[in-house]
Amino acid sequence: MTKTYADVVKQIEALSKEADRLKRKEVEGVIARIREAIGAYNLTASDLGLGGKRGPRPGAKSRPGRKAKVAKRGATRPAKFRDENGNTWGGRGPRPQWLRDALTNGKKLEDFAV
Repeated sequence: MTKTYADVVKQIEALSKEADRLKRKEVEGVIARIREAIGAYNLTASDLGLGGKRGPRPGAKSRPGRKAKVAKRGATRPAKFRDENGNTWGGRGPRPQWLRDALTNGKKLEDFAV
């Protein structure tokens, strides 16, 4: 006997329900093991990377002679190039569209130097 589209759809729905049931059962086991480990090792949310900044663990050894890296994300750099409309570019990364357009129209990079 050949299967019809409706038969396949019913089979997919049944398998999907079974997959959801099995996933819930597995997740319950994973959560139980995680809670057990948290209790055994007295872990905090910050130890797990779930809360704010992560500080040094109690009793952790520091590395002498090493400086902490400071994140420079979002740090602004002085503009090295500027046009008459106030558009700026720091000279790093890809050239912005306004500068590429101006260079295509015959201007020189030196014309925009700050």
